[in-house]
Amino acid sequence: MNPTITVTDQDDEQDAGKVPARRMSLPGDPEDMLIDEACRELRLPAFRERFIDLAATARREQATYKQFLLGMLQAEQFDRDLRRQQRLLRLARFPRPKRLEDFDFAKNPNVTPEVVADLKSPTWVREGRPLVLIGDSGTGKSHLLIGIGTAIAETGLSVRYTTTLALVNELAEADANRRLSSVIARYSKIDLLCLDEFGYLNLGRKGAKLLFQIFTEREERKATAVATNSPFTEWDKTFGDARLCAAIADRITFRCTLIQTGTDSYRYQTTQESLFPTAD
Repeated sequence: MNPTITVTDQDDEQDAGKVPARRMSLPGDPEDMLIDEACRELRLPAFRERFIDLAATARREQATYKQFLLGMLQAEQFDRDLRRQQRLLRLARFPRPKRLEDFDFAKNPNVTPEVVADLKSPTWVREGRPLVLIGDSGTGKSHLLIGIGTAIAETGLSVRYTTTLALVNELAEADANRRLSSVIARYSKIDLLCLDEFGYLNLGRKGAKLLFQIFTEREERKATAVATNSPFTEWDKTFGDARLCAAIADRITFRCTLIQTGTDSYRYQTTQESLFPTAD
């Protein structure tokens, strides 16, 4: 049996995210009430929500006890996987929802669908390999970065999105409050770190040194994806120190997947098409 799951449990409402809550009223059967109470105590929200419906279905279809039990276990497993996905997506802190399925490859032929499809698999993340997205503003870098991060979070791995400047500011504040080690340790445990707007602003030597510590802690253990509008040859302007820049570039590019999104702005194309639609 492959039951349709409707998630509900007052104890887990915070984790339920946007899953609609529905709680059926129990009949007067004492066994049903005891099952309901046991499910609450054991924290089995899908069992608690679905056991009456699934029991009725099993009786109608003359399912065996094992088939009924399997259906209940599948319901609980599906529910927990869904809640875990929702929790990981919240913790990723994406600024807006973007999915790879919505990326218009026809508008940007520089991006290969096959390469992007491979990045939906968590293999490269588990291997700690970097991802670099390079291209001008409006070419889809952030869309790809968020979309790939979303796909990885949905596989059950931890993801964190932030802009490079926001990360450096967080590290600088932690350093000032003598909490730098704990913050770096926290970032070192995230499976995929998505750094947007990499190379947009001059970080200065102190900022670059703080960022370097993040890359060093994550090197070849955890995956890092960066989106930048600056080619590698211009990164020294961001970090203000040629040797430090080379060390950071070395860690980002070693065994990396490189996607160049080009120079033609997708947003500009969309604006032009809306202002000057082509006549049929």
